[in-house]
Amino acid sequence: GSPIPVGIDVQVESIDSISEVDMDFTMTLYLRHYWKDERLSFHSNENKSMTFDGRLIKKIWVPDVFFVHSKRSFIHDTTVENIMLRVYPDGNVLFSLRITVSAMCFMDFSRFPLDTQNCSLELESYAYNEDDLMLYWKHGNKSLTTDEQISLSQFFIEEFSASSGLAFYSSTGWYNRLFINFALRRHIFFFVLQSYFPAMLMVMLSWVSFWIDRRAVPARVSLGITTVLTMSTIMTGVSASMPQVSYIKAVDVYLWISFLFVFLSVIEYAAVNYLTTIEERKQLKKKGKASGMYSIDAVQAMAFDGCFHDTDVDMDLTPLSDRSEENETQERAASVSNVDTTRIKRKRSLKGNVGKIILQNNHVIDTYSRIIFPSVYIVFNFFYWGLYI
Repeated sequence: GSPIPVGIDVQVESIDSISEVDMDFTMTLYLRHYWKDERLSFHSNENKSMTFDGRLIKKIWVPDVFFVHSKRSFIHDTTVENIMLRVYPDGNVLFSLRITVSAMCFMDFSRFPLDTQNCSLELESYAYNEDDLMLYWKHGNKSLTTDEQISLSQFFIEEFSASSGLAFYSSTGWYNRLFINFALRRHIFFFVLQSYFPAMLMVMLSWVSFWIDRRAVPARVSLGITTVLTMSTIMTGVSASMPQVSYIKAVDVYLWISFLFVFLSVIEYAAVNYLTTIEERKQLKKKGKASGMYSIDAVQAMAFDGCFHDTDVDMDLTPLSDRSEENETQERAASVSNVDTTRIKRKRSLKGNVGKIILQNNHVIDTYSRIIFPSVYIVFNFFYWGLYI
């Protein structure tokens, strides 16, 4: 005869989990089947239905609906199997199950974590093609209902919808297929706190080196290496919780660009240090060795011990053999009388001119970097968030 029409309606109780690594979701639902079997009709004066449990299922015909792309599924059995069979006098049958199913969801992470994922749970008859059994939604679009309390930690459920179609298999033919479609939009706030905001802070922290004196080698190098290692840790943490896809994700773009800014700040100081060394060598060649001694100014002294030396106090390496005993006596007397005055002048010079000296001792590359790096990074952020949001 003609195909047996089997109506379906579904009530989604909960979406238990969404796994990006396994690309699947777990859902608990009530699956109800409606069909008519005249062999089960009976006489009833009050036109009341009869309800049975799962023990009768093995003795009558029921639709063989299964979940396409399902990984795991089971019927709840506490305290007994959650199966209900209701038969009406005219032979209409209601068959209800409470099922938890884990099915595949083909996710696209190119916009992660600013993405929206579309998943679907598909129902189909396993043995009966469209010539024998016709699956359809019992109440049209109202056949799919959801619990109002459904919520997920990382996703916002935008919509649930029901649709239908046909599936073709080369060996067995065409089958009716029903779809439970739902769209999930990811909450961005968690990733802002865990990935984006720390990356921004590391990039801004790397800019601090542009304001540190170019002769403070340990300070600038340690700051650059620390920010590079921290950015590597952030990138590793994000990748560990994601599937190993072969394309670039949105978060990868942001983190790699941020890492590039941090890396360039280290390269910037390498260039500053190299150019500074070349300039000092040229200055030493111009001064020559006419007097037989070397004058070491405050900037050069800082290169040796990392501390500032006042320019008023020169470090002379004059040979002692050229000095007479009378000059030595006079110098000792002058040094004893002026030691307190020299210390006071030095303290005042340090307090009033530290900022000025740091600015003068910075290379021109540092001056440009203070403007170029923040400006380019701000432009990048505007472009990034405007593109993906």
